Amino acid sequence: MENATLPIIVFLAVYAVITFELVNKAVAALLGVMVLLALHVVDEHTAASFIDFETIMLLLGMMSIVAILRKSGFFSLLSVKIAELTQGSPLKILVLFSIVTAVLSAFLDNVTTVLIIIPIIIELTAGMGLDPKIYVISQAVISNIGGTATLIGDPPNIIIGSKVGLSFNAFAINLILPVIVSFVVGLSYLWYRNRDKFQPINTNLTKLFSVQLLLEKIRIEFLNSPIDRVMLGKGLACLGLAIALFVTQTFNGLSPGVVAVLVAMILFTITRVDVEHMLEEIEWSTLLFFAGLFILVGILEEKGVIEWIAHNIFLRIGDNPYVMVLTVLWVSGIVSGFLDNIPFTITMIPIVRLMLESNPIPNDILWWALALGACFGGNLTMIGASANIVSVGMAKQARVNISFFEFMKSSAVITLITLAIASIYLTVYLWLVL
Repeated sequence: MENATLPIIVFLAVYAVITFELVNKAVAALLGVMVLLALHVVDEHTAASFIDFETIMLLLGMMSIVAILRKSGFFSLLSVKIAELTQGSPLKILVLFSIVTAVLSAFLDNVTTVLIIIPIIIELTAGMGLDPKIYVISQAVISNIGGTATLIGDPPNIIIGSKVGLSFNAFAINLILPVIVSFVVGLSYLWYRNRDKFQPINTNLTKLFSVQLLLEKIRIEFLNSPIDRVMLGKGLACLGLAIALFVTQTFNGLSPGVVAVLVAMILFTITRVDVEHMLEEIEWSTLLFFAGLFILVGILEEKGVIEWIAHNIFLRIGDNPYVMVLTVLWVSGIVSGFLDNIPFTITMIPIVRLMLESNPIPNDILWWALALGACFGGNLTMIGASANIVSVGMAKQARVNISFFEFMKSSAVITLITLAIASIYLTVYLWLVL
């Protein structure tokens, strides 16, 4: 590890700042990069070569498509329709909103999903005299589970797919089963643990009448601006086109990043939106955060730090494929629960590559272990995933205070259950292919 001390110190400092949210994540990552550039640890051209532009393009394209759909009123309309379907039934609120959250999180950014779902679910449950806390926690947890199912559902998957070259179909085919099972079991656990809070209200006419008034109030509040049906139609058509191109990647030869930006630019063109205004909707800080992390980890890899970690920690577990797969899964799951899973995933990719060199486990199972661990592990604590932090923050704005331990009391058990489900799935999968 030649001249690696300074990059290690800078990386650990950035990681600590990100974990404890002392400053903006993008600022922390880019400040770390600038320090290394200023001290001539690396030159700017080499640093730029470490950025995975495939990941940046995929994020940028999907953010742009989501921004258009948000402007069309699609998410507000969908949320209100789901609220009406529940008819005020506590159990229906849990189940129907969870299904919508899981599906949206699989195809859109899960932070965007909770930004839309959480306000309306708080309005609905608080208005009925229910405790919104369990509903808020459930949607944050479900968004992380649902986002695990596809290449574009969660940042760790986007990073793994882009850096490793795994297709949209590969993620869907290999991860959909453990995600569905985890969704059903996790939702069942939430219901069973809080079943006294999901009692039906259809025996109380006064409550039924008040719910109808509440639903009308929600309809007026959340649909206060007209739905742009033309823009909505074009947005959904382009989202469908993007997914179709992802699915047919084997035939069309287009990478997911190219597809996302291509479709986003087509959508900008046919909707004739104010491009400058729409670009303000893009999470530029997230994109810069990714770019900075890619550079920091690239420098560590160039200095031999990653190889040292792999050989002295992960490769010491031996060459038993079952042990290797379960170690990656559980280490990823536990670490991602307390530290940001994005830098952890970026750091783990070269380590997993070195592990595969010593024991080439077939069918990319080690990558699926990393994806399941990083995504499911984000549910362990309130700070484990961005969707958790956003959900709790929005609840606080609505005077619903959820403490760190209140969140963890519900989410930690679900995390352990989903990691156990993933363990069984990966063990059986590995047994079948060996």
